[in-house]
Amino acid sequence: MKSSTKDQAKGKMHQVKGKIKEVAGKTVGNPDLEAEGKKEHFEGKVQEKVGDIKKVMDK
Repeated sequence: MKSSTKDQAKGKMHQVKGKIKEVAGKTVGNPDLEAEGKKEHFEGKVQEKVGDIKKVMDK
């Protein structure tokens, strides 16, 4: 699997995990977990974009 594809897949995974943490934090009233989820979701978006850029650069 190409590096760009790995980054895109890992980015999507982190986005999903982050969203789950964010919702769980809201549900149980834990602002730290909610903030951690938002951070992980954002980092996942960044990693996915890095994969997109790598894909374009490989062409």
